[in-house]
Amino acid sequence: MTSEALIALGEQVTMHTFNRADKVMVSGQGTYVTDLEGNKYLDFISGIACNVLGHADPGFVAHLSQQAGKLIHVSNLFWHEPGIHLAEKLVNLSGLDQVFFANSGAEANEAALKLARKWGIETKGPDAYEIISMKQSFHGRTMATLTATGQPALQTGFEPLLPGFSYVAFNDSQALIEAVNPNTAAVIVEVIQGEGGVNQLTPEFIETVNQIQDEANVLVIIDEVQTGIGRTGTMFAYQQTALKPDIISLAKGLGGGYPIGAIVAKKDVANHFQPGDHGTTFGGNPLATAAGNYILDAFEERNLLANVQDKSAYLIEAITKLNHPDVTEIKGQGLLIGIGLTKPVADVVKEASNLGLLVTSSKGNVLRLLPPLNVGKDEIDQAVAILAQVL
Repeated sequence: MTSEALIALGEQVTMHTFNRADKVMVSGQGTYVTDLEGNKYLDFISGIACNVLGHADPGFVAHLSQQAGKLIHVSNLFWHEPGIHLAEKLVNLSGLDQVFFANSGAEANEAALKLARKWGIETKGPDAYEIISMKQSFHGRTMATLTATGQPALQTGFEPLLPGFSYVAFNDSQALIEAVNPNTAAVIVEVIQGEGGVNQLTPEFIETVNQIQDEANVLVIIDEVQTGIGRTGTMFAYQQTALKPDIISLAKGLGGGYPIGAIVAKKDVANHFQPGDHGTTFGGNPLATAAGNYILDAFEERNLLANVQDKSAYLIEAITKLNHPDVTEIKGQGLLIGIGLTKPVADVVKEASNLGLLVTSSKGNVLRLLPPLNVGKDEIDQAVAILAQVL
């Protein structure tokens, strides 16, 4: 069946929740992916920051195949080795205490919000369930995480939203101070707003977050779904700041492309979840946690964090050297890079794809680059050359 015929069938049988490109992808290897017609593309989307080792990494494929041959799923009625070992790794890497596994970033944030509410109600009073979020944030598509997402355009048509949420402008310290009240349970924040425009927290705002955490007894939830697992050059983005998280949420890169989500929390917060308070059938299954174990082990074995830091500097320098009048700014950290443009970003995404480079966009007419964390200089050179041609 041709791509045209498959896409027509897809339009007929799947809900129209995505504006998909007119390509049917069938295989990938390393930083490249190939469509049904045999066209090869340099993948600087990485499944939206998921494929940290690129496509079809041989060791990863073998590891997942081996685990699938032993045990894929048993439910959370039982313990299993991959889940215990992955939780231990996340605790050791984060400095936090206990883990809950889910299947996605939205589910991870849903768990974080529920845990924060229960902590607030049980420690501060029955009305202490309010959460402060940031404008232009993105935390997921479930009803709670959509409500936490500070983008009214995404919420339209799904009202009434969950009560108890308020929003302040990103990096507006005074607005955050004024939003806190005795019923505030938590503030949820991204170190870098990936979907919201690749916007970074300022040191001044971080200082304000720390202030309300200490003085108003408010939990700090850090959404590391896109920024976590090495994307910004440290295992978690908050480790490059003065933030002191009570809960972090993870997904995307943790599974290397296999669906998994997690929250990691301080013990005195995590203890507010008791049996029956929260759960999942598939979350943290043996295959998903085996994937997570392989990915985290790969960071040490392949020195991936050093590669992220090195290639980040190389990529930013290469874009800067273009000195193109359509480029208004370069922002982000590690291999989460945003390029502000004067030319419509949708046009750049489409034209780059036609020339063999897959990139994506972010709010504010920002081009977003998310290559695999093991990307090489030759691949960066090729990507920047295509961008130069498009611009």
